[in-house]
Amino acid sequence: MEPREYQKSIVETCKNKNCLVIIPTGLGKTLIALLLAKERLHLYPGSKILFLAPTRPLVEQHYDYFKKYFPVKEMHIFTGKINPSKRAEIWEKAIIIFSTPQCIHNDLKNELIDLKDVSLLIEDEAHRCLKNYSYTFVVKAFKEQSQHARILGLTASPGSDKEKVKEICDNLGIEEVEVRTRESEDVIPYLQKLTYDLIKIDFPQELQDIRSLLKALYDKKVEELRNRKLIFKQVTKVTLLELQIKLRGMVIAGNKNFNILRGISVCAQVIKIGHAIELVETQTLETLVSYLDDMYAQAKEKKSKAVVQIVASHEFQDAYILATNLSKQGFEHPKLAKLLEIVQETLKENQNAKILVFAQYRDTGATINEKFKKIGIKSAVFIGQAKKKLVNGLSQKEQHAILHKFKQSEINCLVSTSIGEEGLDIPEVNLVIFYEPVPSAIRKIQRAGRTARLAPGRLVILMTKGTRDETSHWAAHHKEKKMYSILDEVKSDLKKQGEKNKQKTLF
Repeated sequence: MEPREYQKSIVETCKNKNCLVIIPTGLGKTLIALLLAKERLHLYPGSKILFLAPTRPLVEQHYDYFKKYFPVKEMHIFTGKINPSKRAEIWEKAIIIFSTPQCIHNDLKNELIDLKDVSLLIEDEAHRCLKNYSYTFVVKAFKEQSQHARILGLTASPGSDKEKVKEICDNLGIEEVEVRTRESEDVIPYLQKLTYDLIKIDFPQELQDIRSLLKALYDKKVEELRNRKLIFKQVTKVTLLELQIKLRGMVIAGNKNFNILRGISVCAQVIKIGHAIELVETQTLETLVSYLDDMYAQAKEKKSKAVVQIVASHEFQDAYILATNLSKQGFEHPKLAKLLEIVQETLKENQNAKILVFAQYRDTGATINEKFKKIGIKSAVFIGQAKKKLVNGLSQKEQHAILHKFKQSEINCLVSTSIGEEGLDIPEVNLVIFYEPVPSAIRKIQRAGRTARLAPGRLVILMTKGTRDETSHWAAHHKEKKMYSILDEVKSDLKKQGEKNKQKTLF
């Protein structure tokens, strides 16, 4: 492996300072970690390297990479399946340890291991190093215990909230931030051309009619919350969830006033109706009908008073009749037809093309996969482990098997939920499609980073006009722009802090 110039430059910074490295997926973060690990073991013979990643598949991926390019004899993976006393035994002889933060957190708490001999702590997906997450606990212990502490944080995006970025830097003890984008001068020579298409799709009148009915019910319930003096600010999913937590806290504290109890029920109704509106605007009709069916089933079994009241309303019933009738007629959200068209055209041009479709919801992913298979496209759904109503989760073994088939071109198309965004060793793809835009800069950057690395690639985002698709797309766009200006500010703040510390040392 011959390191690229930007990787060498970043490693030079990391040798001397605790560093947060922010570069898009696929630009070789793991090689930067490997080069720094090699440097630290050379500098401190007999020391250890601890490499943390948030999920077991990601831990295994880093282990395999190091095993291939840096054959150190005592290299070990820590998992919850290994008995803690056995882990303590392995720790003593290990040189490089790959683990989830939870494992190390538990072993430190139980005093089975200490970090005094660890000369480098690597934290992958470092944007998770917030609040009381195990990552933060391990860093704190490392700073206290290590004789030769050096920290390396890796992420494709730390987010667009300055306070959170500062918190990540504070938690990791970061002294320098190294940022690269696809547009960075020293990165451009190594990248292939990325074609970007934002495809705007008309929102059909049939679906607008369903939305109008649900929106009328939504507005009625929001008005009740306002009349009860329970909400004053702009109503969003976040403000509703905050209100729900606040009201439940008041009940737990003993306040069982009728206004509070009624507020909890109405708040739950608004959240559920809001979700139905999101589905009709941005997902497949099949996904919406499945959700409405599920609400009817819950109401029948009287599982939730909130659902019983929603289902009893004429607006909901009219919306349900419209949706189910359209579904029976074979009507679908036009995004689905556009998606099929794009994928078919791509495979016509290149029958070996690898395509990655991102869908927010499992039911939508399942529908897309079924449609692909019906027209002869070799595809598979790639989802997490938990089981949902329509789609069973995949075990890690099943996930590995699907990725293997994708790598071997036994399947052309992977339909993935958010599990395909972060870290996993998904091979280079020719085309990435967002079935719906995501409002998060972190998630957008991670998704887009799956293409145009070793070969030219294309990124397509499907956006339904006049819906929350538009809101999500522009939210992510502005957050991404904001993120890079925030990182410049944080870099400047760290530089000033470093100069202050230097002056204190001199005097």
